[in-house]
Amino acid sequence: MLVLSRKKNESIVINNDITIVVVEIRGDKVRLGVEAPKEVPVHRREVYDAIKRNESEQSAPDASANMDSE
Repeated sequence: MLVLSRKKNESIVINNDITIVVVEIRGDKVRLGVEAPKEVPVHRREVYDAIKRNESEQSAPDASANMDSE
């Protein structure tokens, strides 16, 4: 993991087309802005985990249904 220090209004660039900007620092909370192409999905980690969990739950019944038909 790369760990960087940034101040308000400073940013980092990922792969030439994704920019992360420190928008605000208030106490122990940091607000980040993400500039990315529309085709690049950007999610908070807990939302990403829920999406992946939902995808695996939906694909699991399909796999077992295919086995029953053989």
